[in-house]
Amino acid sequence: MTEILVQVGPEGQVAPVSRVVDHPAWPVLKGAVEQIRPWQSKDGSIDFDADGAPTVTEAERVVGRVADAVAELSPLLPHDSAYHEALVTDLLRWTEEGFPVPDFLDSLLAFQPAADRRDGLQHLVVFPMYTQNGNPDRNLEAVVLRMVWPEWLADLEATRYDNPLFCGITFEDFTAGYDTNSAVLFPETIAVREAPERFSWGGIFCDREAARFRRVTAAAVDLLGLELPEDIAAMVHDQDRCQQAFVLWDMVHDRTHSHGDLPFDPFMIKQRQPFWMYGLEELRCDLTAFKEAVKLEGDGFPQGRDVQYAVLFDRMFRFPVTGERVRNYDGLGGQLLFAYLHKHDVVRWTDNRLSIDWQRAPQVTNQLCTEIETLYREGIDRPKLVHWFKAYELVSTYLAPHPGSRWAKGPDALDLTLPPRKLVDDVLPDEFPLSMFYEALQKKLKNVIASTKGITADAAEQAAA
Repeated sequence: MTEILVQVGPEGQVAPVSRVVDHPAWPVLKGAVEQIRPWQSKDGSIDFDADGAPTVTEAERVVGRVADAVAELSPLLPHDSAYHEALVTDLLRWTEEGFPVPDFLDSLLAFQPAADRRDGLQHLVVFPMYTQNGNPDRNLEAVVLRMVWPEWLADLEATRYDNPLFCGITFEDFTAGYDTNSAVLFPETIAVREAPERFSWGGIFCDREAARFRRVTAAAVDLLGLELPEDIAAMVHDQDRCQQAFVLWDMVHDRTHSHGDLPFDPFMIKQRQPFWMYGLEELRCDLTAFKEAVKLEGDGFPQGRDVQYAVLFDRMFRFPVTGERVRNYDGLGGQLLFAYLHKHDVVRWTDNRLSIDWQRAPQVTNQLCTEIETLYREGIDRPKLVHWFKAYELVSTYLAPHPGSRWAKGPDALDLTLPPRKLVDDVLPDEFPLSMFYEALQKKLKNVIASTKGITADAAEQAAA
């Protein structure tokens, strides 16, 4: 392997490059990817007849720079050598075929980050892909990341929360598709000729989640006059501690999609259901992580307490007021959690100040988890439409439906001769509007939430300083 050297220090001594982002080939690769992205159509192909399109020769030259840079950087990452070889082959084949809809299945199958989850292990990832909650088009993207897999987390995964496909990750650097709200790297977003029989990994950027959480929570706490326990206030100001909380939360949440009494495909892939069903599923997974965090705190894991308040604050402060109101199922889950705690007198809004009964919060939050789990268990014996109505009943017990809702009027207001998937058309885009509390909070926090687009741990630390 050829060792690449760079100068360091005032006396001209040299040392080997170990970080991809410090290697001179990384800015070359990143710049080439950014040059290619605007040439691509929504499906990832290049239309040479479009306005602003390059010549074929120019496109070949720039994609060649990407392939050469990958080959130059690959020796820094011997654990990814098979992936990088397949990646270069896929890039060159895309070029030779005239830049059609990309097919990077071979390199996707060669990329196996979950097979080696050493803490701090570095990866260089290049794929044509969309970024969830980011760029909806399948553009070429490049990201350098590191694995987050501390020993305590590895032990928990091995003994209590088996999740062999989960990868906690952090950003080193990225192209424009990740200069967005996206905090995941999922294989199903990548352009391929056919979906693999099963995916073998999934990554979540706990550093972005933690940085976003810290900024929004700090602003909400200040705005609402909420007094935090000393240890939780310290957690909100500690990036590394928040990252540890989020990687644990993510690992337990992710596995919960396939655990429990499930009356339907847990991920609801390619199913058409009312968006409150997706909201309840995501909330169920978060509240399961909360419930496990209470147990972990009792077993002496300090991360357990941190996860509880990460779930509460992110769900109550950020989720309901983030994104558009059209079928915002994560927002719905956050509204439901707040309303449930409010109706059970755990959360109080008095004299324009928010207060939380910290002692009762774990018990009552677990109580909501139990109600959702009961809904699921009983749903196994119900027809689909009846199950949807029972779920609607649970949500509408705590959240007021839109006054124009047909679903709120009950089965007699719907044409039950239609199949269930057609009745989804009768669901309003914002079936459960924001309460007055959240309408006001949304106006106050919108600029803070907008400022978290593309946020990194470094940016969060600089802002805190």
